[in-house]
Amino acid sequence: MLKIIKNDHINMSRLLTLLTKHISLLELDQQIDYRVTKSIINYLRTYSDKYHHPLEDLIYDYYAAHHDQSEEDNRRLHEEHKNLKKVTVELDELLNMVLLDAIVPKNECIDKLQNFVDLQVNHMNYEDQRLLPEIEESFTPDDWLNIEQQWKHNAHHDPLFGSNIADQYKKLAAAIDQE
Repeated sequence: MLKIIKNDHINMSRLLTLLTKHISLLELDQQIDYRVTKSIINYLRTYSDKYHHPLEDLIYDYYAAHHDQSEEDNRRLHEEHKNLKKVTVELDELLNMVLLDAIVPKNECIDKLQNFVDLQVNHMNYEDQRLLPEIEESFTPDDWLNIEQQWKHNAHHDPLFGSNIADQYKKLAAAIDQE
């Protein structure tokens, strides 16, 4: 199950790299395809809310209950997941306004995109560098079996990075392939 989280982080990093390129283009007063930007945010919002963060929360809660994870670490993770969800919804709404031709100051768009990227990168770095190695070292095969039995989405399908790309993400997949 850690393999799923680590793979998700690799895929999310690819999307954040693409967002960073969009930010750079905006800073240079160049055009970006806001539909691709919106697809990135939509994917991260939907996939993270439905699969990624629930799996992490399950693992982290189990770790806190059965191993030596501090209450502070567990609280921080849940707060970061909650904050990321809020920031993602706000950014998604801003991009909806842009796509509806509302007047949105370019600097506001740049700032919100950069904040989103920074929060995501910092969150994944914290997990990848601190928590996931501790969990990998601490968990026994029985721990993993218990987690797998509690996980309700065993056959989940990644609509962007899985074997069958959902229609709504085909343009985004093509943009990723061009990178």
